[in-house]
Amino acid sequence: MIVISESMPDSIKDYFDQPGNPSFLQTTNTAFSDAGYNFTNIKDYLDNGIYLTTALKCRKKDYLVSSETIKNCSTLLCREIEAFSGVKVFMLMGDFAIKCINYIWKKKYNAKVIPAGSTYKIRTQNIEFEGVRFFPSYTQTGGSFNIEKSKREMIAKDIQNAMKIILN
Repeated sequence: MIVISESMPDSIKDYFDQPGNPSFLQTTNTAFSDAGYNFTNIKDYLDNGIYLTTALKCRKKDYLVSSETIKNCSTLLCREIEAFSGVKVFMLMGDFAIKCINYIWKKKYNAKVIPAGSTYKIRTQNIEFEGVRFFPSYTQTGGSFNIEKSKREMIAKDIQNAMKIILN
């Protein structure tokens, strides 16, 4: 499973694989704990077949990011995910991740894999392409993760459904 969050943290010290207790790993640990999986470090994820990354390989300057920036970053993300074979699940944690995957699939397969629409409307759809399952969800990183309890609950449910696939 590849979990794709939106963008890099303001400080590289907060990225998933950094030493200590980086904030991206903290909130991801909380999201997986909410779903019933108690991971504490990057090795726990990798040992369970889960790779954590971001759609944007630079930090956001503003809340909004241009389509051109997302499209350019999709090229980098494409190269990164091509290194993996046998991926069963992509968790798309936020709009930037969803858009990046759509750019990648459009370029590679001439198909937009994630339908248009609000995340809360499409997240429960069974979205599959050539045996790979896609879960559009909400971002589990950054300061907004702990703001809305309902989104945390939806993220936990999405993680539970994705984990059922990779554990079978």
